[in-house]
Amino acid sequence: MKNFFKLFALMLTAFLICGCLAEEKVVTADMRGGKIKEPVSSKGREADSEVDDALKVETPARDSIDEILNSMTLEEKIGQMILVGFYGTELNDEIRTALNNFKFGGVILFDRNMESVAQTKKLVDDIQAVANQKVPLFVALDEEGGRVARGKNFLEPAPSQEEIGYGQPADATHWAKYNVKLLRSVGVNINFAPVADVGSRDTRSFGNDAQLVAEFVDAAAQGYESENFLYTLKHFPGIGKSKVDPHQEVSNVEVGRAVLDAEDLPPFTKIIRGHDNSRFMVMIGHLIYDALDPYTSASLSPIIMTDLLRNELGFTGVVITDDLEMGAIKNNVDLATLGVKMILAGGDIALICHNYDSQQIVYDSILAAVKRGEISESRIDESVRRILQLKAHL
Repeated sequence: MKNFFKLFALMLTAFLICGCLAEEKVVTADMRGGKIKEPVSSKGREADSEVDDALKVETPARDSIDEILNSMTLEEKIGQMILVGFYGTELNDEIRTALNNFKFGGVILFDRNMESVAQTKKLVDDIQAVANQKVPLFVALDEEGGRVARGKNFLEPAPSQEEIGYGQPADATHWAKYNVKLLRSVGVNINFAPVADVGSRDTRSFGNDAQLVAEFVDAAAQGYESENFLYTLKHFPGIGKSKVDPHQEVSNVEVGRAVLDAEDLPPFTKIIRGHDNSRFMVMIGHLIYDALDPYTSASLSPIIMTDLLRNELGFTGVVITDDLEMGAIKNNVDLATLGVKMILAGGDIALICHNYDSQQIVYDSILAAVKRGEISESRIDESVRRILQLKAHL
């Protein structure tokens, strides 16, 4: 087991090389007449299943994860708990310095980083190589479909979740598999999708009915898992009732707990209780929920992240915040305290999508909090162990 990740790296490299040879042509969606492409035939599903079985990676035993964890310095552990964005379409001094100095555990790509399949794949390969970490980086993308998709000029996006929701749950499985092909072609290994919110007003939700959304999110999850690909449920506990764009300012959800239970939580609950929690993240939004914690944004609330998500719903996997540079959170909480509050509330990864200075401030504040005893190293270990368990599925 000591050599698990060395063997894993060799297998992953071989798989990516084969994948690149097979994916020379850009995958495109069949949207003739605006109609969603029919799901693959049963014969195709059987063939896919055989490939899936061959690609499955067994999660390493706890002692193997602990061995890797115990080999990490405190600084390396804290780095795993931060996922960052950067600027540029090629490896540059900013991202090189960030990865070398802080050992960040992952990156997120935006259109500002992507010009073509070949360029994006090279960028990702270069970043993974310069990181030179004990485990691979997360490389994330917001590939929901519709208007929320990256690299649209060379990666044909899936339909929006709203459009998929007019069909059958099998369509969500089909398009999840389609997204996997897109993402793997450019080296991305985790999708910040599907959206599990109910009734968002911008085509990002499968629908307005909680049970229908739960069925479609469940089908999408099955699609990602059948391809052994990591995914993310967002934005817990549901932002469908938001009145303000959280990129700009915080919004309060003023309904009672019974309404949240009936109209917002079912999609999250269904996946958390019905799927292996080590195969996906849950992303926490920045709204304030009066019925749960009327004083604190969800992404900083122990009532929401620990009491509700972990203790009540039983989620044992990785919790990641939405971008901490969104106006909803940055305009109301001191940046130097955000990472510390997130960890104390029960979160595992702070997402910081834009500024190097912000990323450094959050990293330094977490490190300082551990050194002064505000956060115990055992608490850091809890999060990093969950992150390593998720990365073992890559």
